[in-house]
Amino acid sequence: MTYQMTSMLIGVLVAATILWLVRRDHLHGPYAIWWIGTAIVVVLLGLFPGIFDYLAHYLGINYPPILAVLLGFALLLLKILTMDLERSRQERRIRRLVQRLALLEGRLFQQGIALGSDTGLTSHQQVSEGQTPAAEPSTGPNAAGCGQATTADQAITAAESRPDQGANRS
Repeated sequence: MTYQMTSMLIGVLVAATILWLVRRDHLHGPYAIWWIGTAIVVVLLGLFPGIFDYLAHYLGINYPPILAVLLGFALLLLKILTMDLERSRQERRIRRLVQRLALLEGRLFQQGIALGSDTGLTSHQQVSEGQTPAAEPSTGPNAAGCGQATTADQAITAAESRPDQGANRS
């Protein structure tokens, strides 16, 4: 087996693996495009190795295989940059969601609806018995707001379904 066939086989296996991961929902679109592009380049260079030699000569590189190392390094740097940009965007979104959740929890606390309490009574029982429900501080694994969104949404729905309670507390 020649190096051309080996290169083509590696490219085809990478492409098949990426398509399988996408179909199984383990790898999402934008990330899969990078890997499919890599597989296509490997297959093309396996089919036409002369392209690599021509590019190296055109760029003034005397030892053509070093071009592969140089291009791989440049693509890795580009990939790391795009991943950092995506991570920064996600961190900004998470921060804003946590701030929104804190504002919603503050409004719910002002309306007398608790997200949790130590008394064992539900927030509806506390409000109906005239007690002021105490909101749990956001600590532990849910401090970033993960997992509490459904509880907050349920509390908001409960507050909206009782307009008389919200009017008395304002």
